[in-house]
Amino acid sequence: MTVIAWVVEGTWPACVDAARAHAPEHADILLLHVTGPEAPGAAHGAYAGLLGRARPDRDPGTAVEHLAAASAARLLAAAAERLGRPSTRTERVGRAEREVVAAAEGAELLVLARDGDRTHLGPRSLGPASRFIVDHAPCPVLLVWPEATPSTATLPPPPPHH
Repeated sequence: MTVIAWVVEGTWPACVDAARAHAPEHADILLLHVTGPEAPGAAHGAYAGLLGRARPDRDPGTAVEHLAAASAARLLAAAAERLGRPSTRTERVGRAEREVVAAAEGAELLVLARDGDRTHLGPRSLGPASRFIVDHAPCPVLLVWPEATPSTATLPPPPPHH
């Protein structure tokens, strides 16, 4: 059995805790982090467009890529330590929603956290990437709240009766 926990800055502890609680002892747990291509791409483009046509060795996009990889490695290491059991760490680069769905192919469970408005129950508690993943995941999804679950008092009022 393979269980994937999507490790995202700010919400990863809830995913790791849920994976530990819900994955059987014999399960293979994959800690997945996805780095978007936006920041390195912007740095590459800005440098090439404005300054660096003659000096590709000074392209700051490469440095940004290295910083992103180091940050992802630290986050995955912290997640593995919190998990407290054997796991595999994977870093992917690309559009998060697409990379998570692709990584989940063949998995038995995907754990992700709500990343939208976490003060109310409802669909707005999912950001665009998480909504895409929930709608397209090729395996069961365990969706967790990264903080205390909001009260049912946050539900909108029922529609009027006609």
